[in-house]
Amino acid sequence: MLFGLKKRVIGVTGALAALAGVGVFTFTYAKGVSYVSNDPKACMNCHVMREHYSSWVKSSHHKAAACNDCHTPHTFPHKWIAKARNGWNHSRAFTAQDYPDPIRITEPNLEALQANCLHCHETMTADITAHRGFAAGTARCTDCHRSVGHMNLD
Repeated sequence: MLFGLKKRVIGVTGALAALAGVGVFTFTYAKGVSYVSNDPKACMNCHVMREHYSSWVKSSHHKAAACNDCHTPHTFPHKWIAKARNGWNHSRAFTAQDYPDPIRITEPNLEALQANCLHCHETMTADITAHRGFAAGTARCTDCHRSVGHMNLD
């Protein structure tokens, strides 16, 4: 009886070690640490984001905002939850090769984008948000300013 239990413990330990090894290898291969940074080049780790990065470099926001400034919430822990969710979604979609072409922003990231636009441009938008559907949440900054962050991506 004791020998069988010992054999199972060794088997489970081996399986967990193998799983951890695969996880570490995958995280390292996918440059996982880079996603914790604020470096826009981290977004370009996946080839599907190269066009987005290149268009951002040409945009009016290139010198003012990096990817996280627009696409993730600014508060703790919301920023890190969004980064973890995005990292998981991006790695899963890239691995399964089932991402939309062209790639599109998700609803949670669209909400963060809208909040960040209004936050950074608060002095300009204070009067605008009172009309044109903003109060009801039906209009977004990107409805009119689609190519501000990324040039000509439709």
